[in-house]
Amino acid sequence: MILAIESSCDDTSISVMEIETKKLIFHKKISQEVEHSKYGGVVPELASRLHAEALPKILTECKSYFDNLKAVAITNAPGLSVTLQEGVMVAKALSISLNLPIIAVNHLIGHIYSLFIEKEEIKPMMVLLVSGGHTKLLNFNGIDNICEIATTLDDSFGESFDKVAKMLGLGYPGGPVIENLAKKGEIVVDLPLPLKNSPDIKFSYSGIKNAVRLAIESGNYKNEDIAASFQKKAIEHLVFMSKRAIKKYRPKNFAIVGGASANLVLRSEFEKLSEEFNFNLYYPDMKFTSDNAAMIARAGIELYNKKRFINYKDLKVMPRVEFKKC
Repeated sequence: MILAIESSCDDTSISVMEIETKKLIFHKKISQEVEHSKYGGVVPELASRLHAEALPKILTECKSYFDNLKAVAITNAPGLSVTLQEGVMVAKALSISLNLPIIAVNHLIGHIYSLFIEKEEIKPMMVLLVSGGHTKLLNFNGIDNICEIATTLDDSFGESFDKVAKMLGLGYPGGPVIENLAKKGEIVVDLPLPLKNSPDIKFSYSGIKNAVRLAIESGNYKNEDIAASFQKKAIEHLVFMSKRAIKKYRPKNFAIVGGASANLVLRSEFEKLSEEFNFNLYYPDMKFTSDNAAMIARAGIELYNKKRFINYKDLKVMPRVEFKKC
């Protein structure tokens, strides 16, 4: 078995997965949303302290699996340095005490493998990664063959939801709050479609965010109408740019991963796109859309089979990482 640890932001999670069968044996996640909501976003130092409390508690529930462990998989990049460090220190302690090799896992690649929990990987595949920290369009052809088609020039898709929710005084996290409020509203606010006239495939959310701010300051719209109008335009931008990439690369398989992939309106719009361009559309199970250790374990198995180990002395936190360009 592999034991995996995830602490890249504000979710503390540990899982245990069988290497040969890829069966998820143990999985637990503790969310910090309540603690951070009063601040309107994640406070790194607070998140770090909460990880330091939660990780040992979850780990005690995994002791019965220790004799069967072959490796420890740990998210070491990208994310908040102070929260990544909490998980890395636990992984190092387990490596030393149980004499286990360490597998360092890129958190973003973990999100891709959230599609394959208890399943075999599907490739090749175009993947839209949408979360609080990232908006990327990737070509995936195995764990060692991933390239970036497009990324955001400024805010991520999920980050823009958080910031709009904060401007409306709705709290954190913004994704589910905006999605629920939008159900009550009408699309009456005229918002711009970013980069509409640019020939490039790339994302940008600062313009929409600023237009929402002006709409709020005008006092002419209800909050639910602003939420509905913003959500529609934010998703329309994802579809618009993804459509360009689909026309260029003609994928047979397309997936949406990351915390924002739980948005049902987003899923519905891409289902329409899949019918138009005749590709297979995939999402993770809802319980695996946000950060979790199960996806880290699943990616860890691929790296384990390739004997991609790292000595605990060489394991370092990398808050930022980049994919090669396609």
